[in-house]
Amino acid sequence: MPNIAKIAIVAALEREVRPLIKQWKAVEREYGGRRYKFFENDRAVLVCGGIGQEAARRATEAIINLYAPVLVQSVGFAGALDSTLKVGTVLAPVCVIDAKDGSRIEAAVGHWILVSVDQPVSVQQKAKLAEAYWAHAVDMEAAAVARGAQAHDITFVGLKAISDEADFEMPPLGRFVTGDGQFRTSAFAGFVAIRPWLWLRVLRLARNSNKAAAALCGWLEQYNHEPKDVGEPEPGWHPSSGGRN
Repeated sequence: MPNIAKIAIVAALEREVRPLIKQWKAVEREYGGRRYKFFENDRAVLVCGGIGQEAARRATEAIINLYAPVLVQSVGFAGALDSTLKVGTVLAPVCVIDAKDGSRIEAAVGHWILVSVDQPVSVQQKAKLAEAYWAHAVDMEAAAVARGAQAHDITFVGLKAISDEADFEMPPLGRFVTGDGQFRTSAFAGFVAIRPWLWLRVLRLARNSNKAAAALCGWLEQYNHEPKDVGEPEPGWHPSSGGRN
């Protein structure tokens, strides 16, 4: 018999949501031959499924089957495709596009277009995605979470915080993601340590990620309060939209 939770939240990594879940109850449960750590409170349950669409797909199936939620939410970091979107901007996408096949899944609420890809993207690739899909932001998990919710006829919503702007060239992160979606932090640190030309960029990304996590969890903090306090980011929240809605 599943535990009952009204809202199921799927993130990639704990560092994206750590400010939110520090007071939540951690529970390890198994599904599909894998063990997951779930974070529970009175209103919601959250799982950090790992980076990428396959990890997100598995985590979404697990949280739906174990907790029988009425709503599934994809949360985490995203890269800006729109040059007006700054680090810390929080977006609720109205539509999520899977770049693999161009399929689109509508969210219950939102104002933005989000496209999901398989690998971290360069500045040049960001520009191509913006042109091809008229999208505002890019991530690596939302499409899989949305499709999982759709398959179970459960309402889907998203909430993403910008962690890298349209002109920010990401370090080579993709090679340090394991097959199950975990990030090999120690290996990445060793790689960066002997490449001083990457130091400032990595430090900037870490600072931006902390800012994005604080902004994201500021909105998710609503799950620590009564439902009457729940809201969603307005178009252009922090600092302006300037987008293509």
